[in-house]
Amino acid sequence: MRNATLAVLLFCLTCAASASDWTQWFGPNHNGTSDEKIATTWPAGGPKVVWKVDIGEGLGTPVVADGNLYIMSLTEPAKDKGKKTERGGVESVVCLDAKTGKQVWTSPVGTSIIHEHSGNDGPRSTPAVDGGMVYALSTNLILTCYNAKTGAKVWSHDCPTEFGGSIQLATPGISNWGCANSPVIDGDLVFAHAGGKGQAFLAFNKKTGALAWKGEDDMLTHCTPTVATILGQRQVIFFTKSGLASVVPETGKILWRFPFDWKVSTAISPVVGGDMIYCSAGYGVGGGACKITKDGAAFKATELWKNPQIISHWSTPVYHDGYLYGLVGFKQFKFEPIKCVEMATGKVMWEQKGFGQGGTMLVDGNVLILGEEGQIVLCEASPKAYKELARVEALTYKCWNQPIVSGGHIYARSTKAIVCLDVSVK
Repeated sequence: MRNATLAVLLFCLTCAASASDWTQWFGPNHNGTSDEKIATTWPAGGPKVVWKVDIGEGLGTPVVADGNLYIMSLTEPAKDKGKKTERGGVESVVCLDAKTGKQVWTSPVGTSIIHEHSGNDGPRSTPAVDGGMVYALSTNLILTCYNAKTGAKVWSHDCPTEFGGSIQLATPGISNWGCANSPVIDGDLVFAHAGGKGQAFLAFNKKTGALAWKGEDDMLTHCTPTVATILGQRQVIFFTKSGLASVVPETGKILWRFPFDWKVSTAISPVVGGDMIYCSAGYGVGGGACKITKDGAAFKATELWKNPQIISHWSTPVYHDGYLYGLVGFKQFKFEPIKCVEMATGKVMWEQKGFGQGGTMLVDGNVLILGEEGQIVLCEASPKAYKELARVEALTYKCWNQPIVSGGHIYARSTKAIVCLDVSVK
């Protein structure tokens, strides 16, 4: 009996430890939300800096699993840097010890597709970790699986060669910046929007890399798919040049579609709130929401609202109790505000300027913000008013990604460095 009790205790401790891992883009539950408890009052000067290390350029978010941090970065810069068109350099998956910041391993994904010379070089994608494996999608649509402990390659798919995937399919948009969407894991499958006509949406067995299914013609954008259960149905929602497309995870069968405009760049993930979904695009398109209904086995998406003034460019908002919280604006840079928007109506409840294009997540019922100049801010998730709880200047420009929380620590990344802050409850 004693041994059985001990076994149960050890199992619970293991589950508690793994529950704090942040394993893929927008978190293990695909909603940008963590149930962890963190300190909401920070000392003068901010939380303790556990470590801060230089990292190669990139715009993806770090993930943490089993004591390690994984991130994609440009480990070798483009040789023709400074010219009108920059190409080359080596994109890699980098593994760091999450407690110390020391490098454990680095493995190349391949040659980078870079088209800028303004500090936006390197990979934009976020790796995913599951079952001792790490999955990464490069700017030129190479999907690779690595051993999480050693960095050894397990399997790989050259999606342009094998499935007709091409960033040129979405000219002139995605071809300007390369692939920025991330692989998504749910159940036994890893999903990617990386193929061409008739095979745009791809699903692979996460262990073997075997193709599970492929389908549809939708041209890819910079958007990472969202996985959610809506009206009792698990589904993968892709945000394409045609709009939203929801599929059955196991088969790829289309459940419903919602047309949405595209101009130049669409980069946020669809945000699910119950039976509502928010989506948005830059360059004059704006944001909107639809409601999903079900009649028998048939699903339908109906528009709730659209507003060209509510633009989530590439900062995906979080949803909480009927409201969206995100960095909403377009090319306002450091003046871009965080806004609270009612999901069902598009009504702006409040806004607070001064954040720019960074990212948000929800932790313990509060909104954690990473501003583009490196400020990390905690505010209440309340539609009543903006109420700031804590703030620290942790990094420097440019921070165009999401902060994460894992094991009582905030991890945030700029195009130059990663920082780990201790916000554990003492």
